[in-house]
Amino acid sequence: MTFALDLKQFAEKTGKKADAAVSNIVVRVASELDRRSPVGDAKYWKNPPPKGYIGGHFRANWQLGVGDMPGGEVAGVVPGGHARRETAGGAALSRIRAEVPSKASGLIFYLANNVPYAQALEYGHSRQAPAPGGVVGITVAMFNQIVLESIRQLDPMP
Repeated sequence: MTFALDLKQFAEKTGKKADAAVSNIVVRVASELDRRSPVGDAKYWKNPPPKGYIGGHFRANWQLGVGDMPGGEVAGVVPGGHARRETAGGAALSRIRAEVPSKASGLIFYLANNVPYAQALEYGHSRQAPAPGGVVGITVAMFNQIVLESIRQLDPMP
């Protein structure tokens, strides 16, 4: 083999690992956001839910943007009304997994939740949301750990 061919194979192997690592990181961050997202339960509320409220709407609204921030809300949650916690999140995670491109390295990814009350939930409006720290804040604090674990999965240490 020539030195140039060795470099080409190394670049191809590294590129595939980088794509896999980035993809895994995006999905794991989305999974943490999903796992920490509260699903409204009106039995704990001081006031009745607003007309048209669908439990699980916040959790189902995590969206992925590749290169651009996603806009708007994901309509509805699941057929038939109120979403179970795992159903709402499962739909969002499935959508995000499907949207991560196979050539993921070098791209800019955005994970956003555009429901109007997302910021209120992040800063303690819900007894179910993690406080202090919030859904996003805690996930951001875990980011380095997520990256390291994703890399180790691809190249485990002996």
